[in-house]
Amino acid sequence: MSARITDDWLVAPSLQAVFAALETGDDRVRVVGGAVRNTLLGLPVTDIDLSTTAEPSVVMARAKAHGLKPVPTGFDHGTVTIVSDGVPYEVTTLREDVETHGRSATVRFGRNWQHDAERRDFTMNALYADRDGTVFDPVGGLPDLKARHVRFIGDASRRIAEDYLRILRFFRFHAQYGVGELNAEGLRAVTEARAGLSHLSAERIGMELRKLVSAPGAADTVEVMHDAGILQYVLATPAGTKPFRALRALDAVAAESRDPALCLAILSDGGTRELQQLADHLRLSNAERKRMIASLEAGRAIRARLEAGERGVLDELGLAELLYRHGRALAVDGLLYAWAEVDAGPEDAGFLRALERLRVMPLPVLPVSGADLIAAGARPGPDLGRRLKQAESLWLASGFRKDRVALIAESAERTGD
Repeated sequence: MSARITDDWLVAPSLQAVFAALETGDDRVRVVGGAVRNTLLGLPVTDIDLSTTAEPSVVMARAKAHGLKPVPTGFDHGTVTIVSDGVPYEVTTLREDVETHGRSATVRFGRNWQHDAERRDFTMNALYADRDGTVFDPVGGLPDLKARHVRFIGDASRRIAEDYLRILRFFRFHAQYGVGELNAEGLRAVTEARAGLSHLSAERIGMELRKLVSAPGAADTVEVMHDAGILQYVLATPAGTKPFRALRALDAVAAESRDPALCLAILSDGGTRELQQLADHLRLSNAERKRMIASLEAGRAIRARLEAGERGVLDELGLAELLYRHGRALAVDGLLYAWAEVDAGPEDAGFLRALERLRVMPLPVLPVSGADLIAAGARPGPDLGRRLKQAESLWLASGFRKDRVALIAESAERTGD
């Protein structure tokens, strides 16, 4: 099976300049991995990685000689980043594994493309293309790519033992590119090796999970992970695969349903305490932690009111209050969270209308400020806080109708001033 790629990125002068600089004598350069894979699948290409027979010191010297900027980003492991016309290209010398350690490997540089391919993870990631677009397939990746079948190169257990992150990458690549059942040998191997995940840093696991839960086929994939005892292992909390599936069913109506923070929030089956545990376990950022907790709290509040028969939570006033309390982004998150938890489906007219309104409604702004109340006689400190809180309560109770003058007067009356 043969293939050839033609795409704007391949003929870009910046990339061709790298080829021209490094392909001297009998040294060769090929694009490898994601750029080739995604181009053949008709998907966007973001990063372009290159492999070469030239050793790192030679890569550095030739890049400089041709006016390019080499950066030794992973020099000891054979990787040099070459900046050409402002575009970074990661160039790695062909390698062969000498010894593997479960998280990394001792390698030696080589000139054998077959050996370089055989040390990679999946067949669809071991596709190479030269500067003219001719594709080289040393390990049978083209048939697997055509079938959208994620398969380990060679013995699956051995590939996993080289780097246990490949357990999660196996699921992530299937969720991103796969169709149908997961590769049986691969699934058996990752299930047997799942304890190896304990050797990985929380940061590596968290980075891979973010990509996995936001992939197109994540709903089916996480259920397989749950059945294999892997999902609970990496989350360190119970997993809610049913609400997660319901959330991802909303992809067609809300792009936010694919956001990693919201996905992880609803996948963690519990409350705020469990989300805190998950954020700690995966070393998530403070921004992600806050968004997850806010989504859960807003979503659970909406759900509770709906279950109490308060359909008004989705009318204009209810949505205005949601916007006021949470802002637009978190209001949408909360709505989607509740929508998924009640499993109403993407065709639910009430939720659909509420989502449309949240996107366009103006953000309510309390028409009275602390300065207004001080000017009206409020004393700075606790008294001002009480007056401002009273004004806000009156404004919300009025359905956002009371104006500044009325709120100043009534807040003074209610607090006894």
